[in-house]
Amino acid sequence: MSRIGDLPVLQQREVTVDAKLYNLWRRAKLHFSMPMRLEFEELPGVVMILDVNEWACVDARQNDFPILAWVEFSDQGRDSLHTPVACKLNFYHYAASMHRSKVLKLMAESLEQHLHDED
Repeated sequence: MSRIGDLPVLQQREVTVDAKLYNLWRRAKLHFSMPMRLEFEELPGVVMILDVNEWACVDARQNDFPILAWVEFSDQGRDSLHTPVACKLNFYHYAASMHRSKVLKLMAESLEQHLHDED
């Protein structure tokens, strides 16, 4: 995703992503063209952009400047669908952590709705 490739990362952490959310994203990649843009009424101006290898939480009011990005998913050799997936979480804004759990929750809800509407 070019929007984050050349930007300085304030902090990077090793994290895991819930298996349910990861699997929803994988299903969405099969049904929808990427990148996929998810906007949330509850967080005006905050958008999730899902691509084939990364998720970026961006500030739409600042020309999609990244706030957070989940990158480098370690799903090789994954032998069960219920186990969390390790990845790296990049922080691009000093207050990024306040959005982390909320955008993941909204992302899951939005993907579930999109996939339900598709069926």
